[in-house]
Amino acid sequence: MRAVGFKNFGDPEVLEVIDVPEVSAGEGEIRIRNYASAVNPTDIVSRSGLIKQFIKDFSLPCVPGMDVAGEVDEVGNGVETGIKVGDKVMAMVMPNKLHGAYREQLVLDQNAVVKAPEGFSYFEASTLPMNGLTARLSLDLLNLNKGNIIAVTGGPGAYGGYVIQLAKADGLTVLADSNEKDIQLLKDLGVDHIIPRDKNFVEEARKIFPDGVDGVADGALLNEKAIGAVKDNGSFTSVRNFIGEPQRNINFTATWVSEYNCDFEKLNKLRQQVEDGLITLRVADIVTPENAAEAHRRLDAGGTRGRMVINWQ
Repeated sequence: MRAVGFKNFGDPEVLEVIDVPEVSAGEGEIRIRNYASAVNPTDIVSRSGLIKQFIKDFSLPCVPGMDVAGEVDEVGNGVETGIKVGDKVMAMVMPNKLHGAYREQLVLDQNAVVKAPEGFSYFEASTLPMNGLTARLSLDLLNLNKGNIIAVTGGPGAYGGYVIQLAKADGLTVLADSNEKDIQLLKDLGVDHIIPRDKNFVEEARKIFPDGVDGVADGALLNEKAIGAVKDNGSFTSVRNFIGEPQRNINFTATWVSEYNCDFEKLNKLRQQVEDGLITLRVADIVTPENAAEAHRRLDAGGTRGRMVINWQ
Protein backbone atom coordinates (compact mmCIF):
# COMPACT_ATOMS: atom_id res chain seq x y z
CA MET A 1 0.00 0.00 0.00
CA ARG A 2 1.34 3.43 -0.94
CA ALA A 3 2.18 6.30 1.34
CA VAL A 4 4.30 9.44 1.20
CA GLY A 5 6.90 9.68 3.92
CA PHE A 6 10.45 10.62 4.77
CA LYS A 7 13.35 8.67 6.27
CA ASN A 8 15.47 11.72 7.06
CA PHE A 9 14.68 15.32 8.00
CA GLY A 10 15.33 17.93 5.34
CA ASP A 11 14.01 19.87 2.38
CA PRO A 12 10.86 18.80 0.48
CA GLU A 13 12.98 16.44 -1.65
CA VAL A 14 13.23 13.99 1.27
CA LEU A 15 9.58 13.09 0.66
CA GLU A 16 9.14 9.84 -1.26
CA VAL A 17 6.48 7.28 -2.09
CA ILE A 18 6.96 4.28 0.20
CA ASP A 19 5.20 0.98 0.87
CA VAL A 20 3.40 0.50 4.19
CA PRO A 21 1.52 -2.54 5.49
CA GLU A 22 -2.21 -2.89 4.91
CA VAL A 23 -4.26 -2.38 8.05
CA SER A 24 -7.61 -3.69 9.33
CA ALA A 25 -10.26 -2.10 11.52
CA GLY A 26 -10.38 -3.38 15.09
CA GLU A 27 -12.87 -2.87 17.90
CA GLY A 28 -14.42 0.59 17.69
CA GLU A 29 -12.39 1.49 14.60
CA ILE A 30 -13.10 2.54 11.02
CA ARG A 31 -10.91 1.96 7.96
CA ILE A 32 -10.86 4.63 5.27
CA ARG A 33 -9.88 4.25 1.64
CA ASN A 34 -8.25 7.65 1.47
CA TYR A 35 -8.72 9.81 -1.64
CA ALA A 36 -7.36 13.18 -0.45
CA SER A 37 -4.74 14.33 2.06
CA ALA A 38 -4.46 18.04 2.80
CA VAL A 39 -0.95 19.48 3.21
CA ASN A 40 -0.51 21.66 6.30
CA PRO A 41 2.23 23.70 7.99
CA THR A 42 2.42 21.03 10.71
CA ASP A 43 3.60 18.59 8.03
CA ILE A 44 6.47 20.93 7.17
CA VAL A 45 7.38 21.19 10.86
CA SER A 46 7.70 17.40 10.91
CA ARG A 47 9.57 17.02 7.63
CA SER A 48 12.06 19.81 8.35
CA GLY A 49 12.96 18.48 11.79
CA LEU A 50 11.52 21.43 13.72
CA ILE A 51 9.22 18.87 15.33
CA LYS A 52 12.13 17.91 17.60
CA GLN A 53 11.58 21.19 19.45
CA PHE A 54 8.18 19.91 20.56
CA ILE A 55 8.57 16.10 20.56
CA LYS A 56 12.05 15.12 21.72
CA ASP A 57 11.63 11.40 20.99
CA PHE A 58 10.19 11.87 17.48
CA SER A 59 11.37 8.91 15.40
CA LEU A 60 11.88 8.10 11.73
CA PRO A 61 10.73 6.96 9.22
CA CYS A 62 7.56 9.05 9.28
CA VAL A 63 4.36 9.38 7.28
CA PRO A 64 3.10 12.92 8.00
CA GLY A 65 -0.31 14.48 7.47
CA MET A 66 -3.34 15.30 9.62
CA ASP A 67 -6.29 15.49 7.18
CA VAL A 68 -8.00 12.81 5.12
CA ALA A 69 -11.18 12.43 3.11
CA GLY A 70 -12.30 9.21 1.47
CA GLU A 71 -14.68 6.28 1.62
CA VAL A 72 -15.24 3.83 4.46
CA ASP A 73 -14.31 0.30 3.36
CA GLU A 74 -14.33 -1.53 6.70
CA VAL A 75 -16.07 -0.99 10.04
CA GLY A 76 -14.93 -2.80 13.18
CA ASN A 77 -17.15 -4.25 15.87
CA GLY A 78 -18.56 -1.82 18.39
CA VAL A 79 -18.78 1.22 16.12
CA GLU A 80 -21.74 3.27 17.33
CA THR A 81 -21.47 6.57 15.45
CA GLY A 82 -23.66 5.52 12.53
CA ILE A 83 -20.80 5.52 10.03
CA LYS A 84 -21.00 2.55 7.67
CA VAL A 85 -19.17 0.98 4.73
CA GLY A 86 -19.54 3.13 1.63
CA ASP A 87 -19.95 6.42 3.48
CA LYS A 88 -18.03 9.44 2.20
CA VAL A 89 -16.10 10.65 5.24
CA MET A 90 -13.40 12.97 6.53
CA ALA A 91 -11.18 12.79 9.60
CA MET A 92 -8.32 14.36 11.51
CA VAL A 93 -5.26 12.15 12.00
CA MET A 94 -2.71 12.43 14.82
CA PRO A 95 0.48 11.25 13.07
CA ASN A 96 2.57 8.59 14.77
CA LYS A 97 5.47 7.05 12.85
CA LEU A 98 3.85 5.48 9.74
CA HIS A 99 0.34 6.40 10.89
CA GLY A 100 -0.15 9.73 9.15
CA ALA A 101 -2.62 11.08 6.61
CA TYR A 102 -0.31 10.79 3.58
CA ARG A 103 -1.37 7.22 2.79
CA GLU A 104 -4.09 5.60 0.73
CA GLN A 105 -5.59 3.56 3.56
CA LEU A 106 -5.68 4.03 7.30
CA VAL A 107 -7.57 2.98 10.42
CA LEU A 108 -8.90 5.51 12.93
CA ASP A 109 -10.92 5.55 16.12
CA GLN A 110 -14.62 5.79 15.30
CA ASN A 111 -14.91 9.19 16.99
CA ALA A 112 -12.31 10.73 14.67
CA VAL A 113 -14.41 10.01 11.58
CA VAL A 114 -17.50 11.94 10.44
CA LYS A 115 -19.40 12.17 7.19
CA ALA A 116 -17.96 14.60 4.67
CA PRO A 117 -20.07 17.64 3.75
CA GLU A 118 -22.69 16.84 1.11
CA GLY A 119 -22.07 18.40 -2.28
CA PHE A 120 -18.32 18.87 -1.86
CA SER A 121 -15.38 16.98 -3.34
CA TYR A 122 -12.98 14.80 -1.39
CA PHE A 123 -10.32 17.43 -2.03
CA GLU A 124 -12.44 20.16 -0.47
CA ALA A 125 -13.48 17.98 2.48
CA SER A 126 -9.87 17.14 3.30
CA THR A 127 -9.07 20.80 3.99
CA LEU A 128 -11.50 21.04 6.90
CA PRO A 129 -10.81 18.66 9.83
CA MET A 130 -7.49 19.77 11.35
CA ASN A 131 -7.69 23.45 10.39
CA GLY A 132 -11.36 23.68 11.29
CA LEU A 133 -10.87 22.04 14.68
CA THR A 134 -7.83 24.21 15.35
CA ALA A 135 -9.87 27.33 14.61
CA ARG A 136 -12.72 26.08 16.80
CA LEU A 137 -10.32 25.37 19.67
CA SER A 138 -8.74 28.82 19.36
CA LEU A 139 -12.13 30.47 19.66
CA ASP A 140 -13.07 28.28 22.61
CA LEU A 141 -9.81 29.17 24.36
CA LEU A 142 -10.38 32.89 23.76
CA ASN A 143 -13.79 32.44 25.40
CA LEU A 144 -15.40 35.48 23.79
CA ASN A 145 -19.05 36.48 23.94
CA LYS A 146 -21.41 37.53 21.19
CA GLY A 147 -20.66 41.12 20.24
CA ASN A 148 -17.02 40.94 21.36
CA ILE A 149 -14.16 41.91 19.03
CA ILE A 150 -11.56 39.45 17.76
CA ALA A 151 -8.43 40.28 15.80
CA VAL A 152 -7.09 37.56 13.49
CA THR A 153 -3.56 37.63 12.11
CA GLY A 154 -2.90 35.66 8.95
CA GLY A 155 -6.57 35.90 8.01
CA PRO A 156 -6.21 34.86 4.36
CA GLY A 157 -4.64 31.51 5.33
CA ALA A 158 -6.60 28.31 5.93
CA TYR A 159 -6.57 28.57 9.73
CA GLY A 160 -7.24 32.31 9.67
CA GLY A 161 -10.10 31.92 7.24
CA TYR A 162 -11.81 29.33 9.41
CA VAL A 163 -11.32 31.46 12.54
CA ILE A 164 -12.92 34.40 10.75
CA GLN A 165 -15.96 32.48 9.54
CA LEU A 166 -16.49 30.64 12.81
CA ALA A 167 -16.12 33.93 14.70
CA LYS A 168 -18.80 35.51 12.53
CA ALA A 169 -21.02 32.48 13.15
CA ASP A 170 -20.45 33.06 16.88
CA GLY A 171 -21.62 36.68 16.53
CA LEU A 172 -18.21 38.34 16.91
CA THR A 173 -16.88 41.49 15.25
CA VAL A 174 -13.75 40.58 13.28
CA LEU A 175 -10.62 42.61 12.51
CA ALA A 176 -7.90 41.11 10.31
CA ASP A 177 -4.71 42.15 8.56
CA SER A 178 -4.26 41.82 4.80
CA ASN A 179 -2.10 42.74 1.85
CA GLU A 180 -3.76 44.46 -1.08
CA LYS A 181 -4.45 41.32 -3.11
CA ASP A 182 -6.33 39.54 -0.30
CA ILE A 183 -8.70 42.35 0.71
CA GLN A 184 -11.61 41.01 -1.34
CA LEU A 185 -11.05 37.50 0.03
CA LEU A 186 -11.30 38.78 3.58
CA LYS A 187 -14.42 40.75 2.75
CA ASP A 188 -15.94 37.59 1.29
CA LEU A 189 -15.06 35.71 4.48
CA GLY A 190 -16.95 38.33 6.49
CA VAL A 191 -14.22 40.50 8.05
CA ASP A 192 -15.60 43.76 9.46
CA HIS A 193 -12.35 45.74 9.66
CA ILE A 194 -9.23 45.22 7.52
CA ILE A 195 -5.85 46.74 8.34
CA PRO A 196 -2.84 46.86 5.98
CA ARG A 197 -0.28 44.12 6.55
CA ASP A 198 2.62 46.49 5.88
CA LYS A 199 1.58 48.71 8.80
CA ASN A 200 2.14 48.19 12.53
CA PHE A 201 -0.54 45.71 13.60
CA VAL A 202 -1.02 47.06 17.11
CA GLU A 203 -1.09 50.71 16.08
CA GLU A 204 -3.62 50.07 13.32
CA ALA A 205 -5.84 47.93 15.55
CA ARG A 206 -5.82 50.61 18.27
CA LYS A 207 -6.80 53.28 15.74
CA ILE A 208 -10.05 51.37 15.18
CA PHE A 209 -10.52 50.11 18.75
CA PRO A 210 -8.67 52.50 21.12
CA ASP A 211 -9.33 50.30 24.16
CA GLY A 212 -8.06 47.21 22.32
CA VAL A 213 -9.75 44.06 21.07
CA ASP A 214 -11.21 41.38 23.32
CA GLY A 215 -9.10 38.61 21.84
CA VAL A 216 -6.38 37.81 19.30
CA ALA A 217 -6.02 34.60 17.30
CA ASP A 218 -2.43 34.79 16.06
CA GLY A 219 -2.21 32.67 12.93
CA ALA A 220 0.66 34.71 11.46
CA LEU A 221 2.97 34.03 14.44
CA LEU A 222 3.37 37.72 15.26
CA ASN A 223 3.64 36.63 18.90
CA GLU A 224 4.67 39.56 21.14
CA LYS A 225 4.20 41.98 18.23
CA ALA A 226 0.42 41.44 18.43
CA ILE A 227 -0.12 41.47 22.19
CA GLY A 228 -0.52 45.24 22.38
CA ALA A 229 -3.75 45.00 20.38
CA VAL A 230 -5.45 43.16 23.26
CA LYS A 231 -7.34 45.15 25.88
CA ASP A 232 -6.68 44.71 29.58
CA ASN A 233 -8.23 41.42 30.80
CA GLY A 234 -8.50 40.20 27.21
CA SER A 235 -7.23 36.95 25.72
CA PHE A 236 -4.56 35.84 23.26
CA THR A 237 -4.00 32.43 21.64
CA SER A 238 -1.13 31.24 19.46
CA VAL A 239 -0.73 28.27 17.11
CA ARG A 240 2.97 27.53 17.67
CA ASN A 241 3.25 27.21 21.45
CA PHE A 242 3.94 30.90 22.15
CA ILE A 243 2.86 32.11 25.61
CA GLY A 244 3.30 35.80 26.31
CA GLU A 245 4.88 37.25 29.43
CA PRO A 246 2.27 37.98 32.14
CA GLN A 247 0.84 41.44 31.61
CA ARG A 248 -2.38 43.41 32.01
CA ASN A 249 -4.24 40.30 33.19
CA ILE A 250 -4.32 38.93 29.62
CA ASN A 251 -5.17 35.23 29.36
CA PHE A 252 -2.49 33.60 27.17
CA THR A 253 -3.09 30.15 25.68
CA ALA A 254 -1.51 27.93 23.04
CA THR A 255 -3.83 26.18 20.60
CA TRP A 256 -2.94 22.48 20.37
CA VAL A 257 -5.52 20.72 18.20
CA SER A 258 -4.73 17.38 19.85
CA GLU A 259 -7.15 18.55 22.56
CA TYR A 260 -9.97 18.00 20.06
CA ASN A 261 -8.71 14.69 18.71
CA CYS A 262 -11.58 12.20 18.37
CA ASP A 263 -14.18 14.87 19.21
CA PHE A 264 -16.94 13.57 16.95
CA GLU A 265 -19.47 16.24 17.88
CA LYS A 266 -17.21 19.20 17.17
CA LEU A 267 -16.04 17.87 13.80
CA ASN A 268 -19.56 16.91 12.84
CA LYS A 269 -20.77 20.41 13.69
CA LEU A 270 -18.11 21.83 11.35
CA ARG A 271 -19.50 19.57 8.62
CA GLN A 272 -22.97 20.98 9.24
CA GLN A 273 -21.68 24.55 9.15
CA VAL A 274 -20.12 23.88 5.75
CA GLU A 275 -23.42 22.55 4.46
CA ASP A 276 -25.20 25.59 5.93
CA GLY A 277 -22.86 27.93 4.03
CA LEU A 278 -21.15 29.31 7.14
CA ILE A 279 -17.72 27.86 6.28
CA THR A 280 -15.94 28.03 2.91
CA LEU A 281 -13.66 25.17 1.82
CA ARG A 282 -10.64 26.32 -0.22
CA VAL A 283 -8.32 24.12 -2.27
CA ALA A 284 -5.18 25.87 -3.50
CA ASP A 285 -4.08 23.07 -5.84
CA ILE A 286 -3.90 19.29 -6.21
CA VAL A 287 -0.76 17.17 -6.60
CA THR A 288 0.01 13.47 -7.06
CA PRO A 289 1.75 11.44 -4.32
CA GLU A 290 4.87 11.42 -6.48
CA ASN A 291 4.82 15.22 -6.54
CA ALA A 292 4.07 15.84 -2.86
CA ALA A 293 7.35 17.73 -2.56
CA GLU A 294 5.92 20.44 -4.82
CA ALA A 295 3.07 21.02 -2.36
CA HIS A 296 5.61 21.40 0.45
CA ARG A 297 7.73 23.79 -1.61
CA ARG A 298 4.76 26.01 -2.37
CA LEU A 299 3.54 26.00 1.21
CA ASP A 300 7.07 26.77 2.41
CA ALA A 301 7.21 29.74 0.03
CA GLY A 302 4.04 31.23 1.52
CA GLY A 303 1.10 32.92 -0.15
CA THR A 304 -1.06 29.85 -0.79
CA ARG A 305 -4.73 30.54 -0.20
CA GLY A 306 -6.47 27.40 0.95
CA ARG A 307 -4.73 24.05 1.16
CA MET A 308 -2.65 22.03 -1.25
CA VAL A 309 -4.05 18.48 -1.47
CA ILE A 310 -2.53 15.11 -2.38
CA ASN A 311 -4.77 13.10 -4.72
CA TRP A 312 -4.86 9.33 -3.99
CA GLN A 313 -7.69 8.48 -6.40
